[in-house]
Amino acid sequence: MALGFKPLGTPSSNGHRPKPPVVVDLHGEPVDRRADAATVAALFAVVQLVTPAALILRGLPLSITPAAVIGLVGIVLWMLAQFTTNLGAAKGRNPIRTAVFLFFVANLVSYGYATYGYLPSDEINLADNNLVLLLANLGVALLVCDGVRGLARLDLVLKGAVVAGAIIGMVGAVQFVTGFDPTRYMVLPGLRLSWEDLYVFERGSVRRVSATTAHPIEFGVICAMLLPIAFHYAVKARALAKPYLRWWVCTGLIGAGLMFSVSRSAVLSMLGIGVVLMAGWPRKRRWQALGALAGFLVVMKVAVPGLLGTFFDLFADFFTDSSIQYRTHDYSIAVAEIERHLWLGRATGTWYVPKYQVFDNQYIQSTIDTGLIGVAIYAGMLICAVVVGLRARSLSADPHARDLALTLAAVMVAPILASATFDLLSFATVAGLTFLLVGAVGALLRAVREENQPMHSSGPVSAVTR
Repeated sequence: MALGFKPLGTPSSNGHRPKPPVVVDLHGEPVDRRADAATVAALFAVVQLVTPAALILRGLPLSITPAAVIGLVGIVLWMLAQFTTNLGAAKGRNPIRTAVFLFFVANLVSYGYATYGYLPSDEINLADNNLVLLLANLGVALLVCDGVRGLARLDLVLKGAVVAGAIIGMVGAVQFVTGFDPTRYMVLPGLRLSWEDLYVFERGSVRRVSATTAHPIEFGVICAMLLPIAFHYAVKARALAKPYLRWWVCTGLIGAGLMFSVSRSAVLSMLGIGVVLMAGWPRKRRWQALGALAGFLVVMKVAVPGLLGTFFDLFADFFTDSSIQYRTHDYSIAVAEIERHLWLGRATGTWYVPKYQVFDNQYIQSTIDTGLIGVAIYAGMLICAVVVGLRARSLSADPHARDLALTLAAVMVAPILASATFDLLSFATVAGLTFLLVGAVGALLRAVREENQPMHSSGPVSAVTR
């Protein structure tokens, strides 16, 4: 069983449990219908993206989102699977698992260092809350990295994220075009708002939207991360002569969401992703992508006059823009605080708005929170995901696996760049998606290595040793 729940059946009169019926696909291949780690991860992706960011569980002393609950369940399932040898979870070394572990240790050491001394009650409460949320993200990354076995199950997770991205892209489109905010009607029983819902903003004469996320910047970066994955599945479905229109619709909705966020960070993230993809794609794919981009921009130009001009102005006025000046005027405050806790920081969550100054830069924020050691490990984790994705591409002979590996490697460039333009880990939705995709890179590396494993006479190498 791959980290799932095996149906037990009912004992028959002779004391033996009947075998469940075997379900096969159109090609006669058996289909595993049991829930597994991929099921949990796909559910996390949908809940994380679709549930409005302001919603948290009622009746708890901590601010816990529904997606964080799934992540905490994920860390429990991962630990249980690691304690056994028959649940199908991968064992053994993986660069992604090591990088995620080091990131958690850096935060845990910083938390211990900070709480060893004196902290005001408000700051220690926030440090406790952030440690729980970190465990949830850790659970998602590890569950995907070690529990999602094979390319088919990894596709389920990533397709779930793409579909959820299309949904929030559609929500963002409704907000942008009509000014109506459907998220106010998405408050489910058992949840409450942690802040007054504000998902539609105004930037000059242009409306900016955040869909279900906490801010248009977060929404735009999420769309930038999901857009290449949606494009991958659209191209793959067409190459395999499978229904592909649905994936092009998802690609269009996510791309529209990126535009409606009116976010400079989203464009920078997309440019970084594009550089990696263009370097790795064959010439035909490059022209296909450029043609699709040109067609999309023409549609945007006709459908939303003035939107492309707004994006042009964002970069034309880069050095005089008030938001850029606001991001850089407070660096002296950051330097003074970093010098107070140079190596281990003051613990994540203890430097918060409105009590302290916001820096809109995750690298500065991580240095304050976890010190020089912590920020180096954070950057190293993201860089490791890029390198591992490219490594998986070099190991695989399957063209679709190679393309997925290149896509994931390129996507991980987005949080590297976006961390320099806003405090990424302070936004739960994009932080959770980042850890999900980090875990996906690790799962892909395992899948590629397993397809290269020699087959013994009695069957494939045991999953327990991998």
